[in-house]
Amino acid sequence: MSIEARAMWEAVERYHQLCYWAPEVREEAEKIGLKGFFMNYFATRVAPLGSLSDGAVGSLTFYYSPRRVQRAIPDAWGYASPEVVLKARYLAMDRALKRELGEVTESEHVAEAARLVRYVVDGADGMGRALYAGWKGLPWPKEPHLALWHGCTLLREHRSGSHLIALVMEGLNGCEAVVSQVAVGEAPEEWIRGEAGWDACEHEEALRTLKGRGWLDSRGLVTDACSEGRRRIEQTTDQLEEPHWDRLGDKQCQRLLSIMADLNLILPKDDQLDWQEVYDLPN
Repeated sequence: MSIEARAMWEAVERYHQLCYWAPEVREEAEKIGLKGFFMNYFATRVAPLGSLSDGAVGSLTFYYSPRRVQRAIPDAWGYASPEVVLKARYLAMDRALKRELGEVTESEHVAEAARLVRYVVDGADGMGRALYAGWKGLPWPKEPHLALWHGCTLLREHRSGSHLIALVMEGLNGCEAVVSQVAVGEAPEEWIRGEAGWDACEHEEALRTLKGRGWLDSRGLVTDACSEGRRRIEQTTDQLEEPHWDRLGDKQCQRLLSIMADLNLILPKDDQLDWQEVYDLPN
């Protein structure tokens, strides 16, 4: 297809990502007893799969250190069941999207985008993508703006599963994945410890390993091998994502991109895709 799978992912990711930053999300989480950002993050993301252990959650959210997960899971399930967690998330997103988009939530364009996204989801293979499979087992919301968010979340988790497959194929663990991403300038260094939660020893071990495989030189600078490896990861991820977008076709993909572009202009920046702006760094 002429439209890249990555461009389609970015479009749905930008609509999905409001669930991490909207104040309504924190408010609804607090009502059911969840403590802090990461407990809400991990519990909500895996809730469709049930009350998972910290080890199971860590295997699915590979980016984060085990300690980051362990501070939230399994304690979260003592405050709220997965069913209650999911109910709170949809209540929050209904409130947040209505606040951000206003009357746009009632537009036919939102309903059209929701239909297109659902068609894509119906053709996406869940093999090896547990989070996607879990979310796909949930009922679709009736309201178009929520149905669109649900579908974008499904497609986001599908790509996350494909990305995990690509990282495993490249032989990287979670810390090495983040450190190599930072090395090639695709993420801020703050993510290694501040967000992902890897400690100094784990960071140093990842640097040693990456030097040993020739991805960093003796000074810790990125090599061509690292740049090529990171490109392979993204290319593999894109290739695994192409079939369901191919099914939609170029014309309908372009239509979905157009609608999502208008919606996403209204929504806040994404800290992953727009991290240079979020962190106020030069391009």
